[in-house]
Amino acid sequence: MIAIEYQDIVKKYEGSQAYSVDHVSAQIREGEFITILGSSGCGKTTLLKMTNRLIDPTEGKIVLFGENIAQVDPVVVRRRMGYVIQQVGLFPHMTVEENIGIIPKLEGWDKERIHQRVTELLELVELKPDEYRTRYPSQLSGGQQQRIGLARALVTDPKIMLLDEPFGAIDAITRLNLQNELMRIHQGMNKTFLLVTHDINEAFRLGNRVMIMNEGKLLQFDTPANIIRHPADPFVETLIASTKEQERFWEGIL
Repeated sequence: MIAIEYQDIVKKYEGSQAYSVDHVSAQIREGEFITILGSSGCGKTTLLKMTNRLIDPTEGKIVLFGENIAQVDPVVVRRRMGYVIQQVGLFPHMTVEENIGIIPKLEGWDKERIHQRVTELLELVELKPDEYRTRYPSQLSGGQQQRIGLARALVTDPKIMLLDEPFGAIDAITRLNLQNELMRIHQGMNKTFLLVTHDINEAFRLGNRVMIMNEGKLLQFDTPANIIRHPADPFVETLIASTKEQERFWEGIL
């Protein structure tokens, strides 16, 4: 089943000569882990934000499970998806449990149901519920905050998860551990993940398929293996070459 379809999506901001997103078309199947790779300003975050209607396209159509999201209340669209950002966005005056349970509370869940769901999710992201549910964000490390942000995004069991450079501000070891956790969580669920990154290693490690963007255009959308074997564009070739150069650097040290 097609979870997300981008139909000739264009985004051009008023006063700008360039397209932020330039006629992008793609289909994403339910259950895939898709990474969107590109440098700053290439349009990857804009595409993600259009997917949950934080912004709307100038032209084109985005279809989620057969439904044109332009015809759905933006709040309803957003509540159907989990959304994780680099800055996490936890409320500092709320405990971990209150942060995770904020949307269920708004939707009228009773306290016991929220408490049980928070317990399930803290276990899922491998944080002990009894130890962490009453803590405040300031009492957590960066990696722990990201785990709480992920738990909060999963709380209403959305079919689609959007992740915008969620590990960009985290140290290399914690980042690797969180990547492993994210792959484990994805493998245990029939959810569609879209993750934006500027890190080619992260994109190729996590993605079943990778969307490579540059200057608003979708240059290639394929499996990591096919992209490495058959880069579709000089920009993609340069990306692959840069990674191979890094590998040679480490091999030279050893």
